[in-house]
Amino acid sequence: MNLPDQPVLSADAKNKAWTEPAAAKAAVLFIIAIVLGSGLGLAAPRAGEVLAHGIDATLLAMISLLFIEMRLGAVFKAFGKIRFLAIAWCANFILVPVIGFTIASLVVPGQPILFAGLMIYFLAPCTDWFLGFTRMAGGDAELGASLIPINLITQLLLFPLWLWLFTKHSGLVDFEAIPGIFAHWFLLPLLAAQALRISLAYLAPEKLLEGFLDWVGQLIPLVLAALIFQIFASYIGMIVTGLDVFARIALAVFLFFALTFVVGAALARRWELPPPQRTLLSMTMAARNAPLMLALTAIAIPNQPLILAVIVFGMLVEIPHLTALKQLMLKTRDAT
Repeated sequence: MNLPDQPVLSADAKNKAWTEPAAAKAAVLFIIAIVLGSGLGLAAPRAGEVLAHGIDATLLAMISLLFIEMRLGAVFKAFGKIRFLAIAWCANFILVPVIGFTIASLVVPGQPILFAGLMIYFLAPCTDWFLGFTRMAGGDAELGASLIPINLITQLLLFPLWLWLFTKHSGLVDFEAIPGIFAHWFLLPLLAAQALRISLAYLAPEKLLEGFLDWVGQLIPLVLAALIFQIFASYIGMIVTGLDVFARIALAVFLFFALTFVVGAALARRWELPPPQRTLLSMTMAARNAPLMLALTAIAIPNQPLILAVIVFGMLVEIPHLTALKQLMLKTRDAT
């Protein structure tokens, strides 16, 4: 059965929710959510406890929205560029984990909670806003759209393995519960979201579908901000006990961005990628899927807010980094 051609609008560089100005606004929104949530949690701990009961509902909403954005049909249109897809996959799921593990081991040795937070943040390539930055930097955003389902499905399948590798001696995870968590929180929402998207592609007018997908993209930052607000309001008392280590977290994230850029540039030269693909490779190696990792981690590793805070911090640092990377890629393209 051939699926109808589905608009890329909400899942590629045309998505207004993930242009550079929108990403900057989202970063401001997330900071406001952190400040307001922290203030409420410190001033009224009871209110924070009440908000904690709503975290699961917000997580499910965000996961469902992220899965609705995923465009499976984009993969089939990219088969003619299988070499780039293979390079990008190996870079994201073989080289980047090695880079992340090395950095985390050097920066936070002997601190399993911070190590787990950094690794979870480092390991998952972005599936949304990196395409907006790719387009603005002159990269191949259409090819990048095909990376979204590949990256998303791969990171979901690998997440249990990552947990086992990087937390197996820490006692943070109940591994026996992982299959049930995966099925309930991710497999079922993924199937339901894609069924909805395919049904709309068959039944709804194209403009209505595009408008719906654009609305989904606009809603994700708001739901993510609500989740951040709830997390900080509920767990600020535990988070403040680890604030002294965030300078090292900042160093680790900076080193990660620097090394992924160097490795990405080396791969592009080695495989003689054309400039649009070089830009795309640099962007996909740099941008991380913090929203989904935040949701996965909150479910798989409950009551560890410091891990969640590390992921949120990495996300805030990432947006200005992608802006700077976009400018660097434009200058590099103009110089060639």
